[in-house]
Amino acid sequence: MLPAEMPSADDTARPPPAACALPDEEAVAWDDPQEQARFTQAVPDRAGGPALRRSVLIIEGMYCAACSVHIEQAVLRLPGVLEADVNPASRRASVLWDPDRVHASTIARAVAHAGYRAYPALSVQAEADRRREERLALWRLFVAGFCMMQVMMYAVPTYGVAPTGSQDMSGDIWQLLQWASWLLSIPVLLFSAGPFLQGAWRDLRARRIGMDVPVALGIVVTFIASTGATFDPGGLFGEEVYFDSLTMFVFFLLGGRYLVLRAHGVTAGALEALMQRLPETVEREAADGRLETLPVSRLQAGDRVRVRAGQAFPADGHIEDGTAWVDEALLTGESAAQERGPGQPVVAGSFNLSAPVWVRVERVGRDTRYARIVELMQRAATERPAFVQAVDRIAGPFLWAVLAAAALCALAWAFIEPSRSVWVAVAVLIVTCPCALSLATPSALLSAAGALARRGVLVQRLQALEALAQAQVFVFDKTGTLTEDRLELGGCDVLDGRWSRQQALAHAAALAQASLHPVSRALVEAAEPDDHAASMLDVRELPGSGLEGRDAQGRTWRLGSLSHVRAGAARSAASDQAPAGPEAWLSVDGTLVARFELSERLRPDARATIAALRAQGMETVLLSGDRPEASQALARSLGMDRWHGGALPEDKLALVRQAQAQGRKLAMVGDGVNDGPVLAQADVSLAMGQGAALARAQADITLMSARLADVVTAWSMARRTVRIIRQNLAWAAAYNAVGIPMAALGWMPPWLAGLGMAASSVLVIANAWRLTRPDGAADPTVPLTIAPATATGP
Repeated sequence: MLPAEMPSADDTARPPPAACALPDEEAVAWDDPQEQARFTQAVPDRAGGPALRRSVLIIEGMYCAACSVHIEQAVLRLPGVLEADVNPASRRASVLWDPDRVHASTIARAVAHAGYRAYPALSVQAEADRRREERLALWRLFVAGFCMMQVMMYAVPTYGVAPTGSQDMSGDIWQLLQWASWLLSIPVLLFSAGPFLQGAWRDLRARRIGMDVPVALGIVVTFIASTGATFDPGGLFGEEVYFDSLTMFVFFLLGGRYLVLRAHGVTAGALEALMQRLPETVEREAADGRLETLPVSRLQAGDRVRVRAGQAFPADGHIEDGTAWVDEALLTGESAAQERGPGQPVVAGSFNLSAPVWVRVERVGRDTRYARIVELMQRAATERPAFVQAVDRIAGPFLWAVLAAAALCALAWAFIEPSRSVWVAVAVLIVTCPCALSLATPSALLSAAGALARRGVLVQRLQALEALAQAQVFVFDKTGTLTEDRLELGGCDVLDGRWSRQQALAHAAALAQASLHPVSRALVEAAEPDDHAASMLDVRELPGSGLEGRDAQGRTWRLGSLSHVRAGAARSAASDQAPAGPEAWLSVDGTLVARFELSERLRPDARATIAALRAQGMETVLLSGDRPEASQALARSLGMDRWHGGALPEDKLALVRQAQAQGRKLAMVGDGVNDGPVLAQADVSLAMGQGAALARAQADITLMSARLADVVTAWSMARRTVRIIRQNLAWAAAYNAVGIPMAALGWMPPWLAGLGMAASSVLVIANAWRLTRPDGAADPTVPLTIAPATATGP
């Protein structure tokens, strides 16, 4: 099938990334503070100096692990650049730099000088260039395929025929067919094989070696040897021509690279699509009431904007006029659209699915929840696990070994059978290229991260997936993790016969309306709408104690702790009971009126999550700072294996270290500030998306959906990811173990070596691609609704 359109003159005339310099107008844009805010954030200096900057860049023209090492070295040579981490799978770079010593444009120029092209993350130009590159790659593939078929048509009749001719073919016809093959190989060499030749020239000019060098060397040597045999049969290069092998392995290599390019759009591209949800422009209401269109970066808190159906909300805010169905899947993991009307909040990055609405902006830019999510995803896309870094570091020495092996094979075959030495060396050059090995791990990790992100599970550190797959013990915090972060009224004991339960609750709710404390919110929610008829005057909140106010008759009411409300009140049997959970007391003029028992609301999927983990042989532990009695009751009701209550942050840390000292891999799930140290200590940590900022910062994985069932989803995905990584590595190792000896022994022609190299890279990417399937985010072998087993006790 022919491509949809020929590449434009601009496409073919445009210099490759290796030759690109940074124009002055682009340099100005790189250093513009407003534009820079889109891809750069301030980072505190650990030494206490001025704030540093961390920028996320998109790198074009990078195809291998060796490329990432070269880019890192080029950037780190700049004074003022402190860190540089380039991920070849996602084609993103994270750079930490000092704005007082280096500029962003200088970093971009260093990347361009190294032979690549840098774009700001989330750049529209980067997406346009990616599409241009994909379109041009398709045309290179088409030209190589067309010429390959024609060359094969001319080459087959010459098989077994000497240059001087035979009974079936004269020498002139043989020569004519070879010339035709030579002419058809020229566009393959100059156009189709252009990326390999340009990449090799870029590397050699910089006095380094990349994966394009052995491939380009094989192509050039094959063409030169075949050209010599065509025009001087029996001369230095003998009489064998390899134009059929040349065009065939260029076609196979380009086919593999094109499929990898397309798969990149599905794996790492899935993360990019999620990170590019904000609109470029927005309609804002001006002071005189007219609408004006401006870039979203110029929005400010307090602006009133119109969001049409099909557009994304540009900032956090609340709806002032109109009602719409909103897709918040990225932010909450909730696949069903939510109805939002006047007064209800909307968040940046969510989509308006139904009707135009007017929104009052409250938070913009990096203050939005969407910006925090993008930051987490950027971190995942630029990170390289330790194993991947090790593979990248050995890529350069390995390629030198490839060249040495090819040279040795050529030398050996020069004595065994000189006419075959050239194509044996070419086959060795092609078959030993470690593309599949360098793609085996990062492609699977990025595929898994993209699939989880679509479910509202954000992987901040890619190596956490391997640690999660190895976890043997799952430790859960109680409040805000197994239970929701709000309370509900469990019971009301009236202690003064002058008041009914309804009256006591009404007065308590009247006081509680002045507070945002979880206990106060629970009492307000529990009161009937008519109960709020009771009114309080001069209500004041005493931190750590409770509330105090006066009613219309001048009586003083108090709500809060027993010591606060008693204030001289007579003791009662109820007041001497040990509380079974959170409680609040109500008094009037020093007389106890009622005691309210509150309970934490268990998350709907907590029981099924614990049961699913135990069914797979995982140990589940409750680790809470709450009272031991409450922790024990919750653990027993959920069927957990062990529990520890009344634990201080240092106690939690000691318990985790004790388990790790026994050689057990531990996963911690928490949400609070006090969970920060233990989340950092655990082998892998998961934080609830609604939890404290410190907990999310320390965690390896964030559950934006706040669904506990996503713990099982992430664990299942981690196990599948590790299995696929092992499959990829096994295939890459087996391919090299079989291919290298075959090529060295002369059993593998260059076209077959090219086919094997392309097929190995495609197989690795396709295998990782399986993780992006909708049914790949959850393991069907994990039951989510089985009944919990009985707890065995601490």
